[in-house]
Amino acid sequence: MDSLTVREMNGIEEMLQYLSVLNELYPSLTAVAYETELMDMLKHNYGQVGVFDGEECIGISGFWLGNKLWCGRYLELDNIVVCNKHRSRGVGKLLFDFLNQKAIEENCTMLSLDSYTTNYKAHKMFYNEGFAPRGFHFIKILNEDNVR
Repeated sequence: MDSLTVREMNGIEEMLQYLSVLNELYPSLTAVAYETELMDMLKHNYGQVGVFDGEECIGISGFWLGNKLWCGRYLELDNIVVCNKHRSRGVGKLLFDFLNQKAIEENCTMLSLDSYTTNYKAHKMFYNEGFAPRGFHFIKILNEDNVR
């Protein structure tokens, strides 16, 4: 694990280089769709962090910085992806630790994340990282074809 490094991605060009990592979670995500979505997301305080084994990106988490009336400034983790062949190496822990420190540096009140209710394996990790469910995230799907 000592050869692993974590760093924030520097803009859309770098993020686009690592689409293959996100494709492990979203196999239907195309380069064109990814670039289009990133162009919109980056305008709204979106960023990405990568874990690298040498030059190879083996894990990514997106994040959002925002404010809400009930909690003030927060950092939301988004799409935590670790390449299958690199799981159980502490990659997820490195992502969580890096983003936890970023949230502290950004004077955030809290970290948040969403997870599908059936993603039990991930839930165990979230609990181990100090996350706990505090409510429901209700959604109303308007276009099923656009949900990955």
